Amino acid sequence: MKTIAFSVQPYERPFFDELNRTYDHDLSFIEAQLTPDTAALAKGYECVCAFVNDELDAGNLRTLAEGGVKVIALRSAGFNHVDLEAAGEHRLTVVRVPAYSPHAVAEHTICLMMALNRKVHRAYNRVREGNFELNGLMGFDVHGKTAGVVGTGKIGECVAEILKGFGCRILGFDPVRNPDCEKLGMTYVDLPELLEESDIVTLHCPLTPETEHLIDAEAISKMKPGAMLVNTSRGGVVDTGAVIDGLKKEKLGSLGLDVYEEEGDFFFRDLSDKVIQDDQLARLLTFPNVIVTGHQAFFTHEALHAIVDTTLANIRKVEEEGRCDNEVSAEKHVTEKNEKG
Repeated sequence: MKTIAFSVQPYERPFFDELNRTYDHDLSFIEAQLTPDTAALAKGYECVCAFVNDELDAGNLRTLAEGGVKVIALRSAGFNHVDLEAAGEHRLTVVRVPAYSPHAVAEHTICLMMALNRKVHRAYNRVREGNFELNGLMGFDVHGKTAGVVGTGKIGECVAEILKGFGCRILGFDPVRNPDCEKLGMTYVDLPELLEESDIVTLHCPLTPETEHLIDAEAISKMKPGAMLVNTSRGGVVDTGAVIDGLKKEKLGSLGLDVYEEEGDFFFRDLSDKVIQDDQLARLLTFPNVIVTGHQAFFTHEALHAIVDTTLANIRKVEEEGRCDNEVSAEKHVTEKNEKG
């Protein structure tokens, strides 16, 4: 299928080049994001391959459909950046990568937790300057602490398994219980109880209307004083303003973010010679007890291989059969939500 891929970084090209020998799609690549200014570049292509920060709103989807696009192949599990109703109106088939490497995201989550707890980022900078003092670097034993996992799908399960190995008491919150998490000893509770009892809260839920700003000022007020919050799911799950206020009031002890509400304007590009034009992001970067990484939790060799392979397989499936098990639509999304209660 004739396909144009947006937001393709140099590290992705080798995976596409290698794996496409099997699928033999007619691929073109562009590093720019899909925006109103670039959507017209897809004219004449049957498929658009998009990443998490590409803009797939109603206007851009109309432009793509008018240019002949029939398929939107997402290189991501999340699809909150796609207007599924508009896609349906324009008869665009949307496919995604429902799972690639939950271990990659889970391990990065734990990396953020441990770095925040033991102040690794601060110690690294000190030692490079010849400062070997320990003042201000004290952490806590993770063993015996209570960790709250919000969202207990594959990634949440992997995180819970690692935390179990640390000797944590694990609480979970999810509309649908994962029996494998319960086998690990996870206790499911409602969100307020999880926030009140957890020393560490880690977020692994999709971004939906129900989870947008799930962690807001009210939620933070319920958390233990000095608790740690880690988000490697989607930026919009956290109200950034409320989190900054929680840090300033020392209600939050530390914060680890791999995602950010307005990350589309910054992540996946080098802005080291520019002033960050986002007051909230700039403020977050000033806190000594905050670590922000640029949406890299998924970034392992195994995960990229799986993402590209599944994406190319999805495109072939739609091309040959007109359908795909990894298809998402407004109707299917509503049905799944109703089934989950």
